[in-house]
Amino acid sequence: MSSWIYEVAYALFFIFPAYAANAIPVIVGGGRAIDGGKKMPDGKPILGSHKTVRGFTAGIIAGTLTGAAQNAALQHLNVPSDFVLPFQSSMLLGFVISFGALTGDLVHSLVKRRIGITEGAPLPVADQLDFVVGAVLFSFLVSPPPPLTIFIIFVITLPVHLLTNFLAHVAGVKKTPW
Repeated sequence: MSSWIYEVAYALFFIFPAYAANAIPVIVGGGRAIDGGKKMPDGKPILGSHKTVRGFTAGIIAGTLTGAAQNAALQHLNVPSDFVLPFQSSMLLGFVISFGALTGDLVHSLVKRRIGITEGAPLPVADQLDFVVGAVLFSFLVSPPPPLTIFIIFVITLPVHLLTNFLAHVAGVKKTPW
């Protein structure tokens, strides 16, 4: 296999807990809003009703379990001794990436509310990459990925996120295709 295929595989493996953490709130979200329905002094929501405690918690659990499963798979597969990931895979990394992804999404929502973009309204590119920015930044606390891995993550995530959101919309899981 050529090295670029390995690099793409490394990037997808690294960011997969964030993908899981970002997707699960769409499926199991609802319930009490993280901001408790409170508003800023200007009357705009802090985060909005779509950012829920249940979704945030489920996302962190899903991403952490994804990281744990990845780590277990690496330990149980018959991987050649010279194979080394360019980062340290672990359950802790899965947790940190998941927490970072969801925090990035919350910060993005806060910014959108501050600049007057309503819940569900698009902010292209930022809507697709907010969680990745948070995931990558938080990963530096545990095991930062190499620059090439980060680059590939950003390049791949934009079309992957657009496609999965469109499919979730077609399946009736999401109200909007973004």
